Amino acid sequence: MAAGCKLTGGSWRSPYDGLLITDAARLDVDHFVPLAEVHDSGGYAWDAARRDAYANDQNSPDTLIAVSAVSAVSAASNRSKADKDPAQWLPPYGSYHCTYAATWVGTKLRWNLAADDAERQALLGLAEGCPTTTVVYEIAP
Repeated sequence: MAAGCKLTGGSWRSPYDGLLITDAARLDVDHFVPLAEVHDSGGYAWDAARRDAYANDQNSPDTLIAVSAVSAVSAASNRSKADKDPAQWLPPYGSYHCTYAATWVGTKLRWNLAADDAERQALLGLAEGCPTTTVVYEIAP
C-alpha cells in the first residue's frame, strides 16, 4: 500500500485461534518462524541483506502472517509462541496443527534453515496425523 493508505474493509481469520477479525488494527503481523529461531537454525551466518530479506519477505504468503491481537486468548497465544519451535509450542486452535506443521517446514525449506532433533521429532509426530497435508514452498531468492 502507498503511504497514507489504509484498509477500509475486509476480514481475516486468525489461524492460531480461529477468530474472525474485521478491523485491521486488531491484527498483529507474526514471523511464522520467529527471528530468534531463524538465527538458531542457521540464520546467524546470513549477511544483513539476507536477514532483511527474511524479516520483510512478502514474496511468500507464509513467512509473515496476520494473527489476532483482539482477545486476551489470541494476544496471549501469539505472545506465548515467542521464539518457540513446534516442539515447544503449537497454536491453541487444534484444527490448524497440520497446516501449521506444513507451513513451518515449508518456511524452513524456503530459507534453507535447519531443524534440531526435538523440533524434527515434534514435526514428524504432527505429520503422522496429517496424511493429506502437503508441504509447499519456493526457494527464497
